[in-house]
Parts: sequence; C-alpha cells; structure tokens
Amino acid sequence: MIGLLKGLVELVADDHAIIDVNGVGYIVFCSGKTLANLKYPEKVTLLIETHVREDHIHLYGFYSYEEKNIFNLLQSVKGVGTKMSLSILSVLTPDQIAYALATKDMMAFNQVSGIGKKLAERIVTELKDKYSDNYIITKAADSNFSKSELNALAMDAIAALTSLGVTRLDAQNRVSNLLAKNSDIKLNELIRIALKSNISE
Repeated sequence: MIGLLKGLVELVADDHAIIDVNGVGYIVFCSGKTLANLKYPEKVTLLIETHVREDHIHLYGFYSYEEKNIFNLLQSVKGVGTKMSLSILSVLTPDQIAYALATKDMMAFNQVSGIGKKLAERIVTELKDKYSDNYIITKAADSNFSKSELNALAMDAIAALTSLGVTRLDAQNRVSNLLAKNSDIKLNELIRIALKSNISE
C-alpha cells in the first residue's frame, strides 16, 4: 500500500494530478483545494490513501492528515463515496467541516454540488458525535459557556451575518476565528466585530 508520495508535479487536471516519482508517473485524485496548490514542475509531498478494488487501484492525495482523516470519515456515511468526499473537501476545509458538524450546520454541506437536504442531514447526524466534540470542547475550554450554548451563539451569529449579506462560508470563518480568540464574547459584539473583520487576518 502506498502511504506517501514525494516527487515532481507533472500534470494538474480537473480532478487529479500526475506525480513523477523517479520517472514513474502516479495518477493521484485530489480535492480542488489541494489541486490548486500543485504547480508544474514543483516538488511536492502528498499523503496517500490507496483504494484497491477488483477492477482498479486508485490513489487519493492530501496535503494534511486532517484532510485525509476527513476524507475517510465522510465515507462512513451512506451515500458518500470517494468522489463526493473530494467534492466536499473542494468546497469546505477540514476546519470548516468540523465547525459545521459542531454547530449542526446542514446548510454548509448544501453548498456542495450533489448534496441535498436529506444527505446533508445524514452527514451531520451521523458524524456530529464522531468529530465535533473535541472541536467544541477546545473552543469552550476557557469559557463560561457550555457546549450547547456555544453552538447556539455561533449559529445565531452566522444567521445574522448571512442576513446582512455575508456569504455563509465567510460568516462561518469569521465567527469561528473570533470565538477561538474569545469564546466569552456576547452575541451583539460578535456580530459587530465579525462584520468588520477580515477572515484572512
């Protein structure tokens, strides 16, 4: 089984790249976000998930363990295969997925092509306890909020921001970043600062 590839980027296509490792070209399927970081003919190191089937051997590449772990976790949900997992990771970062699960934000997954209301609900229902607990506990560790209160605060702030014209992913990022810095913040202040904040900061 192949667990890691180090080589030169030979080609970047819509859903895969070819990595030249000592003269051997490996076809590696990646998320759009990972593919965007691959440039010909730069050196690259990718974590690899190898899928062996009767009719093929596919390699899936990732820049981080978080992305690889989420890729495998998503496939535990009925109706989510490798292609759908990569589609989700092309739209949402691992941290955004964690936040969506932590706050039970089904609409975050609805942004992914091919995911309807029922599948989004299934993803959140089946994965919220497997992934979100540690994420929320980390956020709430030094605060006076309980996990449920922190969830409600985040969701209220995201809803308010989207109603004011901020895209959902942008709102999610802003709220997540601000709560990571100060989880004791009040809702009105959270919304006010989030409206002025730049998620790239």
